[in-house]
Amino acid sequence: MGSFEDQYSLRSVVDLPAPFRSTFNFRYFNSLQSECFPLCFLSDINMVISAPTGSGKTVLFELCILRLLSRFLSQEGKFNHIKGILKTIYIAPSKALVQEKLRDWSMKLGPWGINCLEMTSDNEFHNFKNIQEADIILTTPEVTKKQTIFCSFLLLEKFDAVTRHGVKDGGLSFFSDIALVLIDEVHLLNDPRGAALEAVISRIKMLSCISDMSSTPLANVRFIAVSATIPNIEDLAEWLLVTPQGIKRFGEEMRPVKLTTKVLGYAPARNDFLFERRLQYFIFDILMQHSRGKSALIFCSTRKGAQEAAECLSKTAMNLGYSNPFIKSKQQQEKLKEASVAFSDKLMQSFILNGVGYHNGGLCLKDRNLIEGLFLNGDLQILCTTNTLAHGINLPAHTVVIKSTQYFNKEKGIYLEYERSMILQMCGRAGRPPFDDTGTVIILTRRETVHLYENLLNGCEMVESQLLSCAIEHLNAEIVLLTVSDISLAIEWLKCSYLYVRIKKNPENYGIKRGIPCERLEKHMQDICVQKINELSEYGMIWIDVDGFLLKPSDPGRLMTKFYLKFDTMKLIVKSPESCSLEDVLHIICHSAEIAWIQLRRNEKKLLNDIHSDKEGRLRFHVLGENGKWKKRIQTREDKIFVLANDSLTGDPRVHDLSLSQDASSICSNGSRIAKCMKEYFIYKKSYKGAISSMLLAKCLHQRLWDNSPYLLKQLTGIGMVTAKALCTAGINSFESMAEADPRKIELVTGRKYPFGNHIKESLLSLPPKIDIKIEEAECKRQGKSKLIIMLARLPQQVLPRKHHYADMVVGSEEDNVILFHEKIRAEEFSSPYSVTVFVSYPQDGRVTVKADLVFEDYVGLDVHRKHVLSREVRSRMTQSHGNELFAPSHSLPKEIHIIDDDRNTKSKVITDAQDLGETNETLSSAPSFNLLQEEIGEDVFIPEPGETECESKTEERIFDHIRKKSKSFPTLLSSKAMASSYQPLILKRKCTQENHFELDQSDIHVDDAVLIEEECNETSLKFRGAMGCAVETMEQDHGRLSGISNILYDGYRGNLFGQSDKSKLYDNLVNYIQAVHCKTAFPIESDPIPDRQDCHDEKEAQFCGFTSVFSFL
Repeated sequence: MGSFEDQYSLRSVVDLPAPFRSTFNFRYFNSLQSECFPLCFLSDINMVISAPTGSGKTVLFELCILRLLSRFLSQEGKFNHIKGILKTIYIAPSKALVQEKLRDWSMKLGPWGINCLEMTSDNEFHNFKNIQEADIILTTPEVTKKQTIFCSFLLLEKFDAVTRHGVKDGGLSFFSDIALVLIDEVHLLNDPRGAALEAVISRIKMLSCISDMSSTPLANVRFIAVSATIPNIEDLAEWLLVTPQGIKRFGEEMRPVKLTTKVLGYAPARNDFLFERRLQYFIFDILMQHSRGKSALIFCSTRKGAQEAAECLSKTAMNLGYSNPFIKSKQQQEKLKEASVAFSDKLMQSFILNGVGYHNGGLCLKDRNLIEGLFLNGDLQILCTTNTLAHGINLPAHTVVIKSTQYFNKEKGIYLEYERSMILQMCGRAGRPPFDDTGTVIILTRRETVHLYENLLNGCEMVESQLLSCAIEHLNAEIVLLTVSDISLAIEWLKCSYLYVRIKKNPENYGIKRGIPCERLEKHMQDICVQKINELSEYGMIWIDVDGFLLKPSDPGRLMTKFYLKFDTMKLIVKSPESCSLEDVLHIICHSAEIAWIQLRRNEKKLLNDIHSDKEGRLRFHVLGENGKWKKRIQTREDKIFVLANDSLTGDPRVHDLSLSQDASSICSNGSRIAKCMKEYFIYKKSYKGAISSMLLAKCLHQRLWDNSPYLLKQLTGIGMVTAKALCTAGINSFESMAEADPRKIELVTGRKYPFGNHIKESLLSLPPKIDIKIEEAECKRQGKSKLIIMLARLPQQVLPRKHHYADMVVGSEEDNVILFHEKIRAEEFSSPYSVTVFVSYPQDGRVTVKADLVFEDYVGLDVHRKHVLSREVRSRMTQSHGNELFAPSHSLPKEIHIIDDDRNTKSKVITDAQDLGETNETLSSAPSFNLLQEEIGEDVFIPEPGETECESKTEERIFDHIRKKSKSFPTLLSSKAMASSYQPLILKRKCTQENHFELDQSDIHVDDAVLIEEECNETSLKFRGAMGCAVETMEQDHGRLSGISNILYDGYRGNLFGQSDKSKLYDNLVNYIQAVHCKTAFPIESDPIPDRQDCHDEKEAQFCGFTSVFSFL
């Protein structure tokens, strides 16, 4: 296989073992590959290679992979592969590059049984078994913004996400199998996303040193890093533990073709958009000067920019007529004419005739293949394209023009500089071996950034660490992963980073004065680490022991790592009130660090103020000033974010400006992720209101719809804003009305053709199944506890849903704001009926409202809410929906009073004091009383005393005049004792003793529940029964509305009735009082003569504390 001595001669593919030779489609390696061949394939040392783009560095990766796979070769030369026990991790700067390598390596290595797995934002969910069996994992540290995944957002990479969760899901087995790490474009460390790459490599280095890993492949993990020409390659080598032998630096002499670079600076325009647009008018002259009539690629930042640049060049060339520099011959022109007919894009057809085309993701696959073929064959000379072509498709050209070094960032809504790796990738397309021996790169940028790109192209830009600015987030992640369990390991983790290497070489770049001794620098690094740990501990992210040495993760810290939130955002969540409302959660999102880059521009204020004025009443919440009133003007970026979020959640936003629309999109996607974190945090804190509010807002932001929006049907496939408005106008604005609607009516309303209505009806199958919740109270043997059973039942459906749906089941106490039960269920799979038992402490005062909520994870407008009221006052139970309805206050139902005469000679417990009975009624706050009479200022109401017959008529007149006056302003609420399933009257037994004492059942003393019954119809009892019959007849006629008379009997007469020292007169006094209210006729309790009476139809209604009393005697 050769030796180290012949490293400068070209190596042949024959030097590889026979099974591996088919990997390459050439016979000899080039000079760079030949020089690295002994180190890559014949040794296991770590390497860092710096070489120009296009010099063949990818082959070095493949040689290292083959070196690892050679462990599966037997002595006979047979390849005996075992899945997943030796893993290779490939980290690239972009999805396009990952996908290109995936296709290439799957084709080359797939026949041997090598399993390649892609981990990017396009592949969000991965079966852990697939990860375990993968041999090569290809991933990217790119920004990902998918709204349905919680672990790949904003600043952190996909592989970082998977490795963070890998420890939890499968221990360290995933890491233990890593034997080779390939880092493409390692100069990515200089970009903002470089911190994530640095954290991943530092994590792998830390784990490789753990004693438990000593017998695994990870203990001897191999690092191979390649980059463009950089000046401080030695720093990268120190970080990756590369020996001097493994450092390889190659200059421009290794480039297949000689590359000429030029950076042109231009004066800035009024804004970034106009600057980029203005540059397209300089491209034609640049091509005439530098391309020398050869092929050229013009890289533009947007699809529209590429199309406009092609249009500008096409018009210029067309105006030149037969002097068109892009058409060399009639034969070329004929080919272009023939090809133009095949394009489906009309603009492309006209541009092609002039020798100019454009390429972007907006073209159909057929047009893209046609344009690529024309350019590769040389029939098309000029191609305007987006930057994605630099990675995904190999279309080299003689000349590359980069039109502006900035691109519009959709997430931040502003123009940003290209990442360095992107610039180098675009430059790497210049030069077409073997067609050209030279290539040209022209970069158009601002005057003030010319020197930056000159240094980049000349290899003079130093690679610095970006970890310090987000060290606290990454340190928390390591503590959560348990790779850092004490202060010493935290300091060791920091020493494993590239930051530790560069801070010693260039301390000024990290806020440290130059010239500090090495010992003080070490102390400064320790202080940084301790400071970050103390900040995490202060806000409860981690736990520190008494000595301040041991570190353990807490639930808030785990959530911060799981959802990739910044520490500043997590601080807002931790400090938020537990009873957060929807508006409170939305305010926290508006102040989050994830969207702090959004700025309030001067030209946006008028539109935002118009939206916030909300003349149509569209917005659910508004920006309030310190005085609690609406703000007339939007003044801060938080105000702007709040208005944009509310506007988006209406379902029909008024914002159509491109910049504001991009801001709104970022607000909703980031806000949904933050709200999901808040949901889990409040569940951890057992805060019912905060959890429900966060759950609802998370999916509302995801769908950009409030739960009461008239455009809920937008959630169905095939329904956009126009269709949703048409359906809403026709009264089809909910899933239920859509299910009942006729398909033909849907087509008629929306103006669509058959079978559109059928397709829309079929889309309802994507919704989760209907589920009902019931709350029942069961007998409880625990003292002071009430036992509730919550039943979930899946309603029968003809067709089962096509996909899985998850929902959170939450049971909580509204008054205490406590979660009593929480469980995440799969709507299609739980065993129906499903019951949950909850024990609730019985309320000492007031009431307890227990709520059960089933909140679906994705869809808005399908949640199920129920509530159950427990009240010690009236022992009433009510279960009703509390979704989007307003609930009437819960009050006690009117009760009957019965007195039983008992002639048995048994001892009875006598009520000796009114206080005994009064104490039992202290909690009856909902019962009506004549205390309301005292609310009228200036009225001196007199309550008659028994025996004071001279004042009787005057008192009656005043009392009932007041009642009539009050009743006119009270709303009517029908209540019936039939409605109260728990209705149980209290029995007062009157013993036939000499004193005619009453006996109370002490097990359940409530005066309002008293029922007056006599066992023997003696003269006295008949007199009382007649008086009571009048009250009962009124109650039965009006469905039990006896609250007024029952309280007259108790509240209005209590002091005189039970306060007498002579208890023998108790019964007679009660009868006298009943007669004092002018009952016209006395009936037995069993009778119901009211329907036949003509003199009791003039009824008036009065309400006390929410209850209606009908006084037929008024």
